Amino acid sequence: MKREEYKKYDGLGLAELVKKKEVKPIELLEMAVSEIETQNPQLNAVIHRMYEQARAAAEIVPIGQFAGVPILLKDIGQEIKSEPKTLGSRALSKYRSKIDSEYVSRLRKSGFQFLGQTNVPEFGLMAITEPVAYGAARNPWKLTHTPGGSSGGSAAAVASGMVPIAGANDGGGSIRIPAAYCGLFGLKPTRGRTPVGPQLGRFWQGAAVEHVLTRTVRDSAAILDELKGEEKGAAFSIPDYDGSYLDILQQPVEKKLRIAYSTKSPIVTEVDPDCVEAVKKTLEYLESEGHSIEEIDAPVDGKKVATSYLSLYFGEVSAMIAALEEILGRKATVNDVEPATWLLGLIGKSMSAQEFVLNMREWDVAAYAMEEFHDTYDFYITPATAFPPAKIGDHKLKPLESIALQVTGKLGSATLLKKMGIVEQLVQESLKRVPFTQLANLTGQPAMSLPVHVTEEGLPIGVQFMAGRGKEDLLLQMAGQIEKAELWVGMEELLFIAAK
Repeated sequence: MKREEYKKYDGLGLAELVKKKEVKPIELLEMAVSEIETQNPQLNAVIHRMYEQARAAAEIVPIGQFAGVPILLKDIGQEIKSEPKTLGSRALSKYRSKIDSEYVSRLRKSGFQFLGQTNVPEFGLMAITEPVAYGAARNPWKLTHTPGGSSGGSAAAVASGMVPIAGANDGGGSIRIPAAYCGLFGLKPTRGRTPVGPQLGRFWQGAAVEHVLTRTVRDSAAILDELKGEEKGAAFSIPDYDGSYLDILQQPVEKKLRIAYSTKSPIVTEVDPDCVEAVKKTLEYLESEGHSIEEIDAPVDGKKVATSYLSLYFGEVSAMIAALEEILGRKATVNDVEPATWLLGLIGKSMSAQEFVLNMREWDVAAYAMEEFHDTYDFYITPATAFPPAKIGDHKLKPLESIALQVTGKLGSATLLKKMGIVEQLVQESLKRVPFTQLANLTGQPAMSLPVHVTEEGLPIGVQFMAGRGKEDLLLQMAGQIEKAELWVGMEELLFIAAK
């Protein structure tokens, strides 16, 4: 198999070749290895290789829907026994996973070949992927720009053609943001749809879910079929979808849908014209298909949603830093993690339990409001991000953050920052490029990013669709329909733009 041929197939396409005995799993494995070794020096998407383990596994004839297909896993939440689990942090550089995660176990049963782990920001905290421990991952379509985060390494690997599919998870947009930045399809499933255990019963209090990044809708749908199903001990569950997500793609969206949309930032910040244009093009297509379109904002307080999301963010970082003691054998210090991580942890440490619980209650307020909203509207459409991909380094500490670090460094506490209103300013600053995605994480709704636009610079732009809880089938149906339309920005178009 030649390089160009390998890269034109999606995961199901490669699995079909294996099934027909037109190609052997070891051949696909070596082709993927070659792509990784050729492209990774520029992209820095893969930070840990598992080639020999994969070669040994390839000697056994694989079975399953994706038998023989190479895949990369994200270095957060997708543990493989005896392999590294660093979460992008130098503090965990020597840690090795003790068991397979349930996510990995289900993918293994599907026949995938695991080739390595992808680059992530420290603890998955950023919408970019520039960890101090491993260096910046880069966007295949413009190497000076970010592929997004926190699943940035996975997005770069799939968009470049290293593998057709890579593991991803989403706690605030970490599937949808990289999908938008790299011209991929990214679905965040409903809370409880995919497994997060067994080391966790809830991932980021239920905000985070596991899935994948893909080039095609059908790969994402087929993998959701493999991942869905009850998980013992999980904090959240949802009635199982009794059909096949892959099969539903063969059925057109027959009824005329009511669709709401907004291009306004929920935290009242700027939205780039290209991101607005992407939504406009999508709406024009949907109107041409006979669907009803109405401009209306989501029935939630965007700033309260942002504040409650950041409350989770601060608390989880603080808890993660505290948990490092068990691994390091001592309390973590400012030298063990990145400066911004330490700052976030101190803010979390300064929060009271009362404050945390009150902010968590906002999740339920938003969830009920959105479920009522979706009684009327089938989809809520927004830009996936407020801006195209940022340049590498654009997210270095700003003056405000530097001041915050100096204050907390001297006092060892973030209480003063809160009194000065600096925490609120940090919330605004950190979410202004990506204010649209967090709502679905807090409410538990499914949401997806579709590649529908490219800037004059050749950078992809995505549009986000949200649906009521449990409605992945409707999202996938619509994605499958748009994928066949001229609106969809296919990989061939992006390759042409990247080559100019």
